[in-house]
Amino acid sequence: MSRPYISTRADGPEHTIWFETRPRHLAGGGDPRHITQALRAAGWKNHSDPDFPHVVLASPDLRHTLVMEPESSSYKPPWWRIRAYGDHEDWYTAFGGDTPVEILAGLTDALIGPVPETAPDIWAPLTAAGWTYERDEHGTESALHPDSILTFRREARRGDLFWKAEAALPTGGGGRETIWGAYFNGRVPPHLIAAFTQALARDEPVQRRHWDVPHSHLVTQERGPRGEQLIQAHEVRMEAARTTARKTRRTALSAQKPPAASTTPAVPARSR
Repeated sequence: MSRPYISTRADGPEHTIWFETRPRHLAGGGDPRHITQALRAAGWKNHSDPDFPHVVLASPDLRHTLVMEPESSSYKPPWWRIRAYGDHEDWYTAFGGDTPVEILAGLTDALIGPVPETAPDIWAPLTAAGWTYERDEHGTESALHPDSILTFRREARRGDLFWKAEAALPTGGGGRETIWGAYFNGRVPPHLIAAFTQALARDEPVQRRHWDVPHSHLVTQERGPRGEQLIQAHEVRMEAARTTARKTRRTALSAQKPPAASTTPAVPARSR
């Protein structure tokens, strides 16, 4: 049976007009396949229920999982959940639905790559981009974007350490209306948080449809590349994910191999 044509948001990018949208942290969620297809290219398996509107992916070694479940609220509960399981890993992070996928991909791309030998500086990308950094007497650290809408914090509450990113607009009476939020428990590896802050600090525009921006008065949009160009860029991204995953697996296998036995024959001891 031939498949009928059905217009959906999953149609290829060649079927729409794209706009370069700034700032990226207010551009809305974007296309989830920017993340999910990169993970699948890296070998993650799809464990989704085809009759339920969600995506469930697991890494080849089953140590990491990603769940994307759209909710009626774009902030609570989280749309995206990433978790690690294992003898030496037990961490959790969650993101609201309007978290731009290009920012979240900073973490997921790092997840399929090798762990760096030295822990990167988490705050350096933000301060280099002009964010204001503060540390109070309780040890809480925070960085504020120049537009005062986006913040990133590290704090302890009832003995538990966690990290939090939030894009929020001021409201009357001193309150704030959250656009999207991200949460990391204290056991998330530092290199993954640093990869997230690197993506958070970038100012390149992201590609969005004209009607896909939740707060159009807060962003600027200019005609962007053609859909065919976006397809080519996506293919380059998929190939990079495949290459990174292969290198990471080879490195892990090499680290597990025992050292090669010496081929130099033993010299018998000379008796007296």
